[in-house]
Amino acid sequence: MFRGATSLNLDAKNRLAVPTKHREALQLECAGNLVLTAHPHRCLLLYPQAAWEPIQTKMMALSSFDKQSSALQRLLVGFAEDIVLDGAGRILISPVLREFAGLDKAVMLVGQGSHFELWDMAAWRQQLAQVLEGNDLAMPAELEGFSL
Repeated sequence: MFRGATSLNLDAKNRLAVPTKHREALQLECAGNLVLTAHPHRCLLLYPQAAWEPIQTKMMALSSFDKQSSALQRLLVGFAEDIVLDGAGRILISPVLREFAGLDKAVMLVGQGSHFELWDMAAWRQQLAQVLEGNDLAMPAELEGFSL
């Protein structure tokens, strides 16, 4: 279970050091084999490979003739890259994915249970401000009656 938000910096070689608290879990869960891909919100998704595989299978089962389905396939599967956690607990972010998400130096790694979101810090702050200002906190029907 990955949770929590951590402010990090990409190094000069565009590597990201995964926080120590998550490294052991990633080694146990997937031997450091990960998948990094694009998300429609212009962030990146980082999945343990085993957690990614069922998602890719579902995506590829959708019709390529449906415009929305094929657009999601191009984005999620088309940008997906297999990456490996190195011996120092770092991952390399490719130029293509850095450009897609607008990653500069400062980034935010946000745990989402089964995976992480990786945001450029400025985009993270903007997205968070929008959520706190607007109607983005409206509860979906599935959470009707939910209480914290």
